Amino acid sequence: MTEPGALRDDPTAVEVTRSETVYQGRVWNIRRDEVAYNGDTIVREYTDHPGAVAVLALDDEDRMLLIKQYRHPVRTREWEIPAGLLDVSGEDVLAAAQRELAEEADLVADHWDVLAEFFTSPGGSDEAIRIYLARGLAPADETFAREAEEADIEVRWAPLDDVVDAVLQRRVHNPSLVLGALAAHTSRARGWASLAPADAPWPTRSRPVGAGLP
Repeated sequence: MTEPGALRDDPTAVEVTRSETVYQGRVWNIRRDEVAYNGDTIVREYTDHPGAVAVLALDDEDRMLLIKQYRHPVRTREWEIPAGLLDVSGEDVLAAAQRELAEEADLVADHWDVLAEFFTSPGGSDEAIRIYLARGLAPADETFAREAEEADIEVRWAPLDDVVDAVLQRRVHNPSLVLGALAAHTSRARGWASLAPADAPWPTRSRPVGAGLP
């Protein structure tokens, strides 16, 4: 239970006087909002994102599952943890995480907990990512065909402590991996007491609420 007065973000409803999609892309859109705030009208454009999940899969030897794949915007084959968009209409968030672990790593897990949540770039995107901790791992019943950036995925199992060292030495940069590894390392030291149930409510999205607006 969170203590009274504990440090926490404050979801805030503001008046959105105008909202429109100014660019519609293949994966996500750009939205422009006019917002009444502090007696003024401000205009903000941001990525309108469906949200995503990531999976920190940890085996019985405290090794993390890592995958390496190409990310074009940063021109880098980076180490990551399995992750994906919430792009299936009506899909349960936990089911999405289970799907990504199976599709990207050919694994299933017996035990799932919420490890961490974050907004990727709250000044320019409403994307929220939930990181699940998956344990009790086993091979999936089927393997998945992969294409594009996923066609040459490299898989590695690395001790959690080694991944934390790579983070602190600035050798890996993927935000879900960075945050997930640090959160898992800290939570493990506290007996995993910080974990939340797998069906915990989805984090509050950053999009302001306006009557009659999408």
